[in-house]
Amino acid sequence: MIKISPMRIEKIELKNFKRFTDLTISDIPETSKLVLVIGSNGSGKSCLFDAFDWLKKRYLLGTVIDVADNYYSKIFDLEPELSVAFHDSNVIGKKGLMTYKGKAEVVKKFIGRSSIRIIPRISSNGNPDLVSNDDDSPLNYTENDTRFINDVTSFIERVNTALRAELFDRKGIDPVKIFSEFIEPLNNSLLRVFGGDELTTIQIADIKDATANSAAKLVFKKGESKINYDLLSHGEKQVIILLINFIVRQEYYKDAIIFIDEMDGHLNTALQYSLLEEIVSRWIPETAQLWTASHALGFIDYARNSDIASIIDFNLLNFDVKQELQPQSKDRMDVYEIAIPKSTISSILKGYKLVVVENKNDEHYNAALGEKGYLFLPANNNREVFLTIKGDDAKLGIRDRDYLRPDEIVLISKAIPNLKVLLFYTFENYLYHPENLAEIGLVGFDKGDYIQDIATQKTEKLIEIVAEIGTSRIHYIEFKDCIKNDGNIKPITDALRSQEFEVFYTYFNMKKHFNKKYLNKFNIPVSKLSGTKWFKDAILNALES
Repeated sequence: MIKISPMRIEKIELKNFKRFTDLTISDIPETSKLVLVIGSNGSGKSCLFDAFDWLKKRYLLGTVIDVADNYYSKIFDLEPELSVAFHDSNVIGKKGLMTYKGKAEVVKKFIGRSSIRIIPRISSNGNPDLVSNDDDSPLNYTENDTRFINDVTSFIERVNTALRAELFDRKGIDPVKIFSEFIEPLNNSLLRVFGGDELTTIQIADIKDATANSAAKLVFKKGESKINYDLLSHGEKQVIILLINFIVRQEYYKDAIIFIDEMDGHLNTALQYSLLEEIVSRWIPETAQLWTASHALGFIDYARNSDIASIIDFNLLNFDVKQELQPQSKDRMDVYEIAIPKSTISSILKGYKLVVVENKNDEHYNAALGEKGYLFLPANNNREVFLTIKGDDAKLGIRDRDYLRPDEIVLISKAIPNLKVLLFYTFENYLYHPENLAEIGLVGFDKGDYIQDIATQKTEKLIEIVAEIGTSRIHYIEFKDCIKNDGNIKPITDALRSQEFEVFYTYFNMKKHFNKKYLNKFNIPVSKLSGTKWFKDAILNALES
């Protein structure tokens, strides 16, 4: 058997298929474990998955069984065609009903789930024998996907098999081992997706075998309440159906292209993000690739912030002409407009001053200054802050000072007036500033001893710090876009060599180079550090300078 590891699609060509006359998707990075297809309703997202399904199903059937020829063909007289190229040089495809190219082993590893998969109640008994080869998938992508019934039956059968093995091996039943292998993975995933704890989030509490007169049952608990699967909310069922599918079929999903339409149904934005993150990070094998379609804000946000995800935008395509698409730039914010139009954002945020901040510190900024009429938005780094606010006078940006000289900050402010630069090296320099800590009034805190501790650590790491200055400055986007890097770092190194606290502290990276051993005994949460008057005033001064 041919081993494909990993499965990573590089290019797709789709012709005369349903809505599309000629569609090409290219330049998908090999690092993309997730490919998110976004677009408004009717933009053709599901057509792509229909093509994946068409490729595999007709191959497995080996006979001409179609709803109708013109179901797949946009122009009836022409045959539909699909070609998929992988990064390992494999190419597979199909033209018409029975003409294939490429290796059968690769074609068989396309595994899809349509959006029509919610089972309202477990009312019949499943057949676990159909699970291993995906033999229980619906005939067509638009039909109801009832595989959850087989997943549940298989899940219960595996627990029972483990119990019998323990019993008949005369080792005694080890409930902890059984729980950790079968129940705990699902419960932990539910906690990560829904948040909360075991008292506020559903957890599987019992399983019941099918009988001649009744179907199998999954029983969950929420606090002290016991809830049968049938009585769960639609959103809870959505999550459980997907997670159990991955748990039961995880071996089959290795070396596969997994495509699942609209996983976000009935989930709020936070749950959308956490569900996709859970599935991609924990349940998609490293040798597989997940394709999913959505216009949900949480999914888009996760994909935009993930290093292993690509976003393909299907919105507003003209189906009648050749279309060539590539993954969207992660620096662009307009991918969010599929989920929230600009007009809606403007209405919701009316009266707020929008500020883009780096390193996802928006939560702490908002907690400190939200009541001042500012709304802080997250960015991954200073480059993203710069690109987001450049040319958009409606937004401000705050970037860490890093290793920028005072004269360079003046030039940047003239070139990009809405980009503000912090006085100190990084956000953490404000949180852990001696004056900020002194305001909290910690019992046993000595400001002089603390300053001396910082100065000592700075001196010990001075050679390491100076060595990184030149390399760090190379990557500042401001030097490529609006001012020149003349290479002069002497003012910075002179400041770092100084023994005066307020001089060297400007360039001392409290996030990277400071060991907080002195502070650990106080156990101070960031929310408290960012809630002081000193912290708020310092950030306001940076914003309003």
